[in-house]
Amino acid sequence: MALNKESKLPPLSVLERGSSNPGSSLNAQQQTNDPKHHVLLRGGRTESATGYLSTWPAHMNSQIALQVQKTQPTNDSRLHGSRYDQSSNVPKPRFLEQLEAYLRKELHAIDMSMPNSQELKLQAYQEVFEYFIEDFKTYKPLLSAIKNEYEVTLAQLRERIRMLEPLRAMLVTLSEQCDQKILALREEERGEMNALKQEKCQLLKCIEQMKEDKQALQTQVAKLQDDLAVQYLLYREECDARKLLIMEISDLKHMQEEVKHSHREEETMEDAVKLKLALKVAREDLTRLQVELNQMRADYGEVVPRRDFEALERDYNMAIKKTETAEKDFMLTKQELDTLLAVHKQVLHEKDQFKAELERLQGTLTPRPNWSKCANVIPGGVKHWSSISEGRTSDQLLDVLLGEIEGRKGKEEDLFIGLGTEETVPVFLRFDGQIRNLKLKKQDLIQVIKEVWEEKVSSDLQKGQRSQLGDFLLEYLQQHHADAVAEWAYSIYESCQMYKDEEFINLFFNVLTRKVDESVYHGQIHLLTHLLREMTKSDTSESGFLTQQEFSFVLHRAFPLKDEERIEELIQAAHSQLGAAEGNINYKLLFSQGEEGKPGPFLKLVRTQATDEKHQFISELQKELGTSTTVTVSDLRRAFKSVDPSAEEQIVEGYISMAFQTEPENLDKAGPLDISLTISRLSVADVKRTAPPAKQD
Repeated sequence: MALNKESKLPPLSVLERGSSNPGSSLNAQQQTNDPKHHVLLRGGRTESATGYLSTWPAHMNSQIALQVQKTQPTNDSRLHGSRYDQSSNVPKPRFLEQLEAYLRKELHAIDMSMPNSQELKLQAYQEVFEYFIEDFKTYKPLLSAIKNEYEVTLAQLRERIRMLEPLRAMLVTLSEQCDQKILALREEERGEMNALKQEKCQLLKCIEQMKEDKQALQTQVAKLQDDLAVQYLLYREECDARKLLIMEISDLKHMQEEVKHSHREEETMEDAVKLKLALKVAREDLTRLQVELNQMRADYGEVVPRRDFEALERDYNMAIKKTETAEKDFMLTKQELDTLLAVHKQVLHEKDQFKAELERLQGTLTPRPNWSKCANVIPGGVKHWSSISEGRTSDQLLDVLLGEIEGRKGKEEDLFIGLGTEETVPVFLRFDGQIRNLKLKKQDLIQVIKEVWEEKVSSDLQKGQRSQLGDFLLEYLQQHHADAVAEWAYSIYESCQMYKDEEFINLFFNVLTRKVDESVYHGQIHLLTHLLREMTKSDTSESGFLTQQEFSFVLHRAFPLKDEERIEELIQAAHSQLGAAEGNINYKLLFSQGEEGKPGPFLKLVRTQATDEKHQFISELQKELGTSTTVTVSDLRRAFKSVDPSAEEQIVEGYISMAFQTEPENLDKAGPLDISLTISRLSVADVKRTAPPAKQD
C-alpha cells in the first residue's frame, strides 16, 4: 500500500503530544522550558522534556489497540473500544487520534477476500509504526531496531516456507507413483482371479456330475435292498414251515409211544391215567412254547430297533455333511494360504524396493526439521509446545508456529465469560461466571460433531420428530460430560468459529446458530448415500471398480437432472482425484476422506453442483413470483408448480412450511410474507428440483 501526500499526518506540537487535558497546557509548557525537568521511565531511567510521553492513562492502551483492530462489524458489542472511551472522561491525545483515524481508513480500504489481505493489513500497521518512530526522536533507534528484527524474522520464515514447497511436491509425486503401482498390481491379480473363477466353475460342474452318479448308485442300492428283503421273507417262511413240520412229526412219535405205554400200565394202576394226562398237557404246552420261541428268534433275531436305526442314520448324514464342509474349508484355506504367501512374497519385494528408495531419498533430500527447537522461542516453553503440536503434520506445525509468532494463540489457561441466562442467549450457552477453555483440536472437534449428528438422528427417529440442534447439543453434553457442560459448550462454539473454513464444521456451526436449516445436512448425506448405493449396485463383480462407461451410466441414473456438461465435469474430477486420465475407476476411493475428514475433489464438486442447482432453482422461483414485495401461500404454491410441475404435493407443502415457518396443517392461517425473507429462508433450506426444466423452443 503506497503512502501518498494526502494521507500524510501533520506534525503536532509538544503541547498536543504531551497532554491529554487542555487545562494542563501551561504546566506542560513549563516542564518543556525547564532544562532540569526529567520524566521517570520504565526500568528506572529518565529522559529530558524533549522526549516526554503522553500522560494519558496507561490503562487505556490495550483498549486503544483493540479499538483500532476491530474495524470490521462484530456481533458482540463488548469487543468495541468505544465502550472504554465512554467510561473515561480523559480525552485522547490528538496525535493518537490521527494515528487511529489513518489506520481505520487504510484497513477499511483493504479487501479481506483477497489472498494477500493479511500482508496489506500488516503494511498499514507498519506505516503507522513508522509515523510513530519518526515522531518520537528519542526512542527512534530502539523502535527501529525492534522493527528490523521483526522484519528479519518474517523474511527467514518466508524463506523456510519456500524451501518446504519442493518437498511437498515430491511427496505428492511419490504418492501418485505408488498409487499407479498398486493399480498395476490389482490388474495382474484380476487376471489370476478370473482364471481361478473359471477353475471354480469347472470344479462345480464336476461336483454336480459326481452328485448325480451318487444319486443313481443310491437308487440301485435301495432297489437291491428291497429285493433282498423280499427274498429274506420267503426264506424265513420256508424255514418256519420246515420247523413246524419237524415238530409235528416229533409229536406224533411221542403220542404213539405214550399210547403203547398206556396200554401196558392200564391194568396195573388206575392213577397212572391222571399222570399221563398231566404229562400230555405239559408236553403240549412245552411244544407250543418252543414253537413260539423259535418263531420269535426267526422273526427278530437279526432285526434292529427303529429308533436306533434312525439315530444311526441321522448321525451318519451329519458326519457326511461335516466331512464335505471340512473338505471345502480345507481347499479354500489352502487356496487363501497360497494367495497370501504369494502376496507376502510380493510385498516383501516391494518393501525392499521402497526401503532402497527411502535410503536414496534420505541421502539426497532435505532432512525433516527438528520441531522441538520451537519450544525455546514461543511462550510457554516445552510443555505448551507439546500440547499444541501433538499429532500434527509438518504443514500444520508450521501454521501453529506462525500463529504463535503472530500472537494468534491465547494464554495457556484462557477463560470464557459466560453470556448469562437471558432468553436471547442460545440455550446451550446459558451460563454465568468464568468458564475454562478446553482448546479442542480440529480432529477432536470433528469427532464430537460426528457423534452429535449420529445420536441426534437416532433420537429424532425414536421421538418421531426433529428437534433443534442447540437443544440436543445441551442434552448430549449433559449425558456425556455432566461435570463440564459449560466448558464443552463454549469450547465447541469457539472451535467452530476458529475452524469454520472447514465445510463440515461450518455447516454444523450454521445449523447450530440457525443460519442454515438442518435439512441441508440431511440432504447432503442422502445425496452421497444415494450415489454410493447406485455405484455399488452397478458393481456386479464386487471388485470396487467401474469402467468409464459404467461410471457415466451410474452418474446419469443417480443425477437425472444434470446435463452432459456437468456429468463430464464429474468424470474429469474422478480421474483427477485418482491420478489416472483413463481406465477403470475405483469408486470407493472417491468416497474416502483424508486424515482431517476432508472430502476429495469429486465429492466437493458433487456438493458444489448441488448448491448451484439449488440457487438456480430458487432464482427461477423468485423470477416466477415477480416484482411483488409480499407473497402468500397460494402465490408460492403456484410458483412451485410453475417452475417444477412434476413435484409431489407433499414435497411442495414441506417447502412452503419452511418458508412460512409453520406446520403444513396451519398454512391456510398464514398471512402474507415479505418476498425477500421468503427467498432467504428457502436459500438456507434443502430445496431442490425434482424434474428437469422444460426446454424452451
